[in-house]
Amino acid sequence: MGDETSTDRTELLVQSKSRFLTFLERRLGSRADAEDLLQTAYARAVAEAGTIRDEEKVVPWFYQLLRNLLVDHYRHQAATARLAERLARETEMTAVIEKELFREVCRCVKDVTEALKPEYHEILLRVELQDESLEGVANDLGITPNNASVRLHRGRRALREALQVTCGACTEHGCLDCTCRQGTNRPPHAN
Repeated sequence: MGDETSTDRTELLVQSKSRFLTFLERRLGSRADAEDLLQTAYARAVAEAGTIRDEEKVVPWFYQLLRNLLVDHYRHQAATARLAERLARETEMTAVIEKELFREVCRCVKDVTEALKPEYHEILLRVELQDESLEGVANDLGITPNNASVRLHRGRRALREALQVTCGACTEHGCLDCTCRQGTNRPPHAN
């Protein structure tokens, strides 16, 4: 096959561009998507140019290529939609589970945190539960970031110790099977 035959085929495909775009746009509903898919088809046609022997079959062959690319496009869209739907369901379920777990764990944590020294309570509340930055809290409290870091560390340790006194064994497993009752066995101010 000479370069002249290949050039003739390429010219034939380029001359039919508007027909190909119309064909794709009707099926995709978007000019931009049609142009993208047509570019993919042209790239594939260049790669497979040697497979066509009869020049009269170039355009029908290209339409079949476009149909195959459309099928692939719709399969990809369907797979993406199924994945998005599955992720949404999983995210929703995870959020419900986390919310329930957070509510249960937070009952004990809230009670115990309120019983800690006020400076531990405040820094734990703001940094751990309200997601404020340590530097911002330190600035608001008029202390150095290093002092705030030490206070947070000590507050966490005091909280852990107070939870062990209040909740016992369930704290060793992350309070996942907490059997504590809200308001019972509240510790005195922890150090």
